[in-house]
Amino acid sequence: MKYVIIAIVFISIGLIIYGFNLDASEDALSHKYIGSGTLLLFLVAMPLFLIRESKGKKFNDYMLTDENVRKMQGKEPRKADNQDTPKK
Repeated sequence: MKYVIIAIVFISIGLIIYGFNLDASEDALSHKYIGSGTLLLFLVAMPLFLIRESKGKKFNDYMLTDENVRKMQGKEPRKADNQDTPKK
């Protein structure tokens, strides 16, 4: 999977570079090469990379919840919501 992603990235960069190196007389064709290289890079290679790298990771660890913010600040996490209000 790693080598497939690397190959897709190199192919898309190659398409983009080839599109920029075409003559001005082939303007429409150069736009097609640049656009297809960009689409291949962002719609195929990037999602494959993100899927590969995020395997086995918890999504909740990367969200800014109250508990995670308190951990970053070095404070104790709240145990219950009603602890701050005084009892009568």
